[in-house]
Amino acid sequence: MERGSADRGWPKKQVNEFLDQLSSAGADYRRLVERLPAIIYTAELGEHGRWRYVSPQVEEILGYSPEDWIGDPELWARLLHPEDRERALEQETRKSLGDRTTPPVDYRMVTRSGDTVWILDEAVLEADEDGVPVWHGVLYDITERKMAEQELKRAAGQQATVARLGERALRDGDSDALMDEAVSLMTDNDGVDAACIWEIERDGRRLHLRAGLKGQVIGADDRVSAARNSHAGAAIESGLHVIVDDWSNEQRFSMPPALRMVGVRSSLAVVIEGKDEAFGVLDIHSTEASRFTPPDVHFVQASANVLADAIERRQADEALRYRVLHDSLTGLPNRLSFVDSLGDALQRATVSGTPVGTLFLDLDHFKLINDSLGHHMGDELLRAIAPRLRSHLRPGDIVARFGGDEFGILVDRLADEDEAMAIADRVAAAFSEPYVLGGAEHFITASIGIAVARPSTGEPADPDMLIRNSDAAMYRAKEKGRARCELFDAEMRARALQRLDVERELRKGLERSELSLNYQPVVSLASGEITGLEALVRWDHPTRGRLDPADFIAVAEESGLIEPIGIRVQETACRQIIEWHEQRPDRRPLDLSVNLSARQVSHRDLAAQVAEVLARTGLDPVHLRLEITESVVVKESAIARATLEALSEMGVRLVLDDFGTGYSSLAYLNRFPLDALKIDRSFVEALGVEQERTAIVEAIIAMARALSLDVIAEGVENEAQLSELRRLGCDYGQGHLFSRALPPEKVSSLLAEGFPRYSGIFPGT
Repeated sequence: MERGSADRGWPKKQVNEFLDQLSSAGADYRRLVERLPAIIYTAELGEHGRWRYVSPQVEEILGYSPEDWIGDPELWARLLHPEDRERALEQETRKSLGDRTTPPVDYRMVTRSGDTVWILDEAVLEADEDGVPVWHGVLYDITERKMAEQELKRAAGQQATVARLGERALRDGDSDALMDEAVSLMTDNDGVDAACIWEIERDGRRLHLRAGLKGQVIGADDRVSAARNSHAGAAIESGLHVIVDDWSNEQRFSMPPALRMVGVRSSLAVVIEGKDEAFGVLDIHSTEASRFTPPDVHFVQASANVLADAIERRQADEALRYRVLHDSLTGLPNRLSFVDSLGDALQRATVSGTPVGTLFLDLDHFKLINDSLGHHMGDELLRAIAPRLRSHLRPGDIVARFGGDEFGILVDRLADEDEAMAIADRVAAAFSEPYVLGGAEHFITASIGIAVARPSTGEPADPDMLIRNSDAAMYRAKEKGRARCELFDAEMRARALQRLDVERELRKGLERSELSLNYQPVVSLASGEITGLEALVRWDHPTRGRLDPADFIAVAEESGLIEPIGIRVQETACRQIIEWHEQRPDRRPLDLSVNLSARQVSHRDLAAQVAEVLARTGLDPVHLRLEITESVVVKESAIARATLEALSEMGVRLVLDDFGTGYSSLAYLNRFPLDALKIDRSFVEALGVEQERTAIVEAIIAMARALSLDVIAEGVENEAQLSELRRLGCDYGQGHLFSRALPPEKVSSLLAEGFPRYSGIFPGT
């Protein structure tokens, strides 16, 4: 930058011409010199060199008259700012003699009034007629320019601070670390000697020091009032910034002890404002009085806004994490959180060697509460159970709600299995007193399964396995009459290991395509025509031979394998039924029935998966019947209901399988988009033999008629059952009387050979 032309607008060439004229003509130019907006001077070389001439402007700029300068050769050197003295005196050498390119130098000088002025000194050094080196120069007052430069530099530093703080906030959501980083970054800026963050306490009456100054105020009170008698409290109440120019003269607020201990003179506080309420105050401080100005307010407020966004984002993340890991009804940890805690406990136990136990608790006859008093009373009971369970546990034990009426309890640092049993007995005592629901007392009991693990570095324990073991023990308690505690034992362990073997082999079987489908005809009882086929999965085990669903479906549901199996079954069966449609183009298309497990129905993506299968295979949805068990509708899950409604809207028909085996299932028929009922084989086999069972079947068929539902009877084994079903008006039947489940090639032969009708006691056959 051409420093000689700064501030006052003189071009370089004009300055040089003037200096030439001044050195040659002297007094002829006095009038011109005295009108210039700068100090013109001639002075002998050296720190103590005599000032021969100085223009009158020197008194306006520095407060000393020309006579003072000429009479005191050391005045110039004495007025140099201590921090700039050495740099200014570096020019006082003979090296510049005769050099017209001597660079200008800027430095600060102290005026008579004690103010500081920035001077730009541009001069040339030439020898006079006696050979004495003399400076011929101009002194410019560049204070305004320097102040502007400093403000720009300060603003750039402040912007960089906000940017770094924002980058740090995006990189890491740790609020404590971010606040510590914020106060550290603030103090990197010129004029900021300290910074701190005050957080509003829960009662809203006080603010406590959350970040900054902590290492400097040990022993001091780290709280201030959140009311207007403190500067931070005034910012909170008004929602505006507060500046204290000088604490020594401050009348509005009392100075916090924490600030007094670090010698603060001035402060600037702004609110860290959230969307709903303020989090606290960001406060910066200086040891100089009147240090902070309106531009500083913008800087500090921008930093506070970054903090506010980061804090709110962290709070939202924590709230989301809480929702993800906790049960919304009871506030207890959920299964996911429980598994994490159990995993941590088992890892610690591999080092300490102390046993870890889980209790799996299931309420007895909880469904009676829901059905008799309503779901809201069932929810009220679950909410009341949670604190009771906690009150009967040791400190550090964790109780979680797994879902429905199932709870898990983690008991860490056990002595042995006996201690686990003792804790289970105490938990059972939580149900000895009645629960008041709707103003009436209700007694309820629970079945509890206990499993204990002794993990080691050589044999670590699996959290899911331990939960499954306690679950198995709970079912043993149910089998033995409920309201009791059972410990997972060697027999149950053997069964569990067997299930693990089945699961492992089933995974391999899926990979090796060992699963296949058989199809059982569904016959119209009015005409004897085969109207549909039910797809039934089989497992061609490499060593155990062909296995029926009863041998592996339960394991598939527990392990989650039922979902990939279900998709494969649906797609294979849909492609197969399309082939049979093509074999008999002149006849009505066959309906395809496929079973769905409760786990499949509870999957949010089931409807989308079925739609994809139908799209890939080209099967019309109207020819797909999906069969669900009563357990699905009895639980009345919101997800299950939404899934079934989506399937129904798609055109898929829904069949309620094993009807009559559930509890109070008639009440649920109107709540789900069902198209047909399938009467359980236990009722069909008693037709014409047990009057009570026959009456139940008659009632089911009559009720289905009233609801416009088709009725399918499964397990039809003989002519007597068939005759009775036809008499009662049942629509369809399937069973060994018509055909057992056949592999695809035999079904193809059956259809190709022209045996579409059952040849038994049907009219016209």
